[in-house]
Amino acid sequence: MGTHLVDPDRINFWGRVLRKTKIDELPQLWNVLKGEMSLVGPRPCLHSQHQLIEARRKLAVFMVRPGITGLAQIKGIDMSTPELLAATDEMMIRTMNIRNYLKYIFFTMLGSGSGDRSIRK
Repeated sequence: MGTHLVDPDRINFWGRVLRKTKIDELPQLWNVLKGEMSLVGPRPCLHSQHQLIEARRKLAVFMVRPGITGLAQIKGIDMSTPELLAATDEMMIRTMNIRNYLKYIFFTMLGSGSGDRSIRK
């Protein structure tokens, strides 16, 4: 289930801490080291998110390696708005350069876009 669909009252204290601090993303670093993911790129989606998959397919977003963070995360766009998310991913891919890559990592480390809508209180 996507985090935007989770009832915020069902997330306990430790779940909020893990999501806000992004500690739960650490295992994905292994995928980066294996070359399956990048630090920056479109976030992987769930197989059940058909609208997002179709929107990304139309914009050729799947042609690049998925990432841990990206422009959509910095802007706070989640999977509850699939067309906007896919368009933002496409724009990020189209304008990607080393400066933007490092900028997205920097803003992620500063906490831009931190936390999911479902855990904000």
